[in-house]
Amino acid sequence: MSARLFTASLATLALLTVSLSATAQEQRGMTLEDVAALRSVGSAAIAPDGQHIAYTLNIPRDLRSQDDGPQWTELHVIGPDGSSRAYVSGKVNVGDVQWAGDSERISFLTKRKGDEHRSLYVIDLVGGEARRLLTFEGGIGELAWKPGGGEIAFVSTGPEPKELKERKKKGFSQEIFEEDRLPPALWIARLDDPDAKPRRVTLDGFPSDPVWSPDGKRLAVALAPTPHIDDHYMRRRWNVVDAGTGATQSTFGTTGKIGPLAWSPDGERVAIIASETLHDPAAGRLYVASAAGGDLDDLLPKFLGHVRDVRWTTPTDLRALIDIDVTTHLADFDISGDPHEGDTQIRWKATGSVAVTGLSLSTDGSRMALLGSTAAHPNEVFAAAPGDAPPQRLTDSNPSLADLRLAKQEVVTYSARDGLSLQGLLIRPLDESPDGAHPLVVVVHGGPESHFRDSWVTWYASGGQALAAQGFAVFYPNYRASTGRGVEFSMLDHRDMGGKEFDDIVDGVEHLAETGLIDRKKVGVTGGSYGGYASAWCATALTEHFAAAVMSVGISDQVSFAGTTEIPNEMTLVHYRVLPWEDWDFYRERSPIYHTPKARTPILILHGKEDSRVHPSQSMELYRYLKMLDKTPVRLVLYPGEGHGNRRAASRYDYSLRLMRWMKHYLTGPGGAPPPYPLEYGLDDD
Repeated sequence: MSARLFTASLATLALLTVSLSATAQEQRGMTLEDVAALRSVGSAAIAPDGQHIAYTLNIPRDLRSQDDGPQWTELHVIGPDGSSRAYVSGKVNVGDVQWAGDSERISFLTKRKGDEHRSLYVIDLVGGEARRLLTFEGGIGELAWKPGGGEIAFVSTGPEPKELKERKKKGFSQEIFEEDRLPPALWIARLDDPDAKPRRVTLDGFPSDPVWSPDGKRLAVALAPTPHIDDHYMRRRWNVVDAGTGATQSTFGTTGKIGPLAWSPDGERVAIIASETLHDPAAGRLYVASAAGGDLDDLLPKFLGHVRDVRWTTPTDLRALIDIDVTTHLADFDISGDPHEGDTQIRWKATGSVAVTGLSLSTDGSRMALLGSTAAHPNEVFAAAPGDAPPQRLTDSNPSLADLRLAKQEVVTYSARDGLSLQGLLIRPLDESPDGAHPLVVVVHGGPESHFRDSWVTWYASGGQALAAQGFAVFYPNYRASTGRGVEFSMLDHRDMGGKEFDDIVDGVEHLAETGLIDRKKVGVTGGSYGGYASAWCATALTEHFAAAVMSVGISDQVSFAGTTEIPNEMTLVHYRVLPWEDWDFYRERSPIYHTPKARTPILILHGKEDSRVHPSQSMELYRYLKMLDKTPVRLVLYPGEGHGNRRAASRYDYSLRLMRWMKHYLTGPGGAPPPYPLEYGLDDD
């Protein structure tokens, strides 16, 4: 990075030191109101010349003064002196921020007054008003700037057919399930000619993630055989196509999931992240191939980690972002030898305590912007200089955190009952008693092809630091089948959902109990999606271990889930490994509803009414079974307009309040019947 920007980053870092205006005794712990107000950096993109960094800032709505809705997203830019300036701010939602083919303009997608669809805007680095470059019926989705600017490739459904519009006007608004969706297509638009209309590129499949070749003559496009999300997950392949004709020149990918692709600067090779086999739950292997086609060379065979992102720095050098256990790492690969013969040289780069989740490089690869968080703050922008120096923080999106006392977060290593070594994160109670015996809340991640990093883990659905401030310990286990430890580890749940993977959760709780930190009789569990499935399983099949549960968008009936989810093949291929009609008993016995007769754990069930990933009927089934049995408290809360997780400020705040109240009521409070369902939101307070 430039000397000016690096020097400025050190100065900025000094200004970010915790404020000394309040002593530790005067500082308070985090509240749910603090959690609801947290800002975070959503993306960061360094300019091709490396002098500026454009980034997006996510800002939750203040329900005291604003209408409900999803968070606002602003565009900011960091200059060579390290100072940050807002370019597009206020009640705005910008997305897909990129440098517009050079280092002088920044493009973004948004929907402004007068726009019928999300449109493409550009703003000059020197400032001024953003101007619209392109609007398109059907909206503009994933886009890529052609090198040098002048053209973009983008994905869109395109205009709705005229005959379909006419039919709808006459009342024929019926929906043909999974058949009448307008499919995505690839379009190329000239931006230097206002009269030129975008042209559709005919492809053999349904496109996503277009990437231009350095010479601007070819495009790499991920193609799926259908527009369905299941095929997007499991059957996409990278294709190099002629940008003019759409003719396929080469195809590559593994037989399972694929991740991002990057062209080498000379256009001769591509690097892709993909799965190892069809049954690999996550795209986490790093491969290199000739852009003309041929075999994929695995640069990290049998590696016990997962690659997240990759960029080229020279025609023979790559930089990759890699998850290993609960930490993240940067690695430089020298492939000037023959990767097929294992001649790759690897040099690891320090990231310190920063959990990096985003990577952006200047054109020459010498300057780098990172997106990362630590246990003390959510995502911020970092910059890294050449060499081994750790990344330097450039932004402070939540200065109020300096006035709060945060509980200690640490990495926990423990053994499962079969001897498997496991890790997790522990947030200790803020005011820890020397006698221990604290209540515990276990937060289970979804996927399960996911994992917790040693980073900021306090959000609306997890409680985190807000729970710790109320005297709870909070445990985030990376149970078997989590990512970050290689393919074999991530497949340990295959043909065993609800089995050893959730026993790992209990074993983690037992480990914490043996340390004397927690009260074994005051343990709660929560999670969303697959973590919601875990919460339901812990409240039924493993009910003797848990005194409270909060399940969100989770699975309760594996049989009906297989028939209502939008990803049945993905679940079967990378988890279940058997079809329902091949083993009905297995599906039934691994369903929480099958175990409801023995359930004694009070459970709060939360679900978005528009969820297509896990249909809300999954929550309704569990609720109805438990109500019929009438052996344990149960409550079901549905969120209209929300899907697989909440997006709106009011829905998120309501969720946080209900999670906290349920855990306090059953782990530290009177227990018994559920607390009254109305909540006091306190929005009229100053």
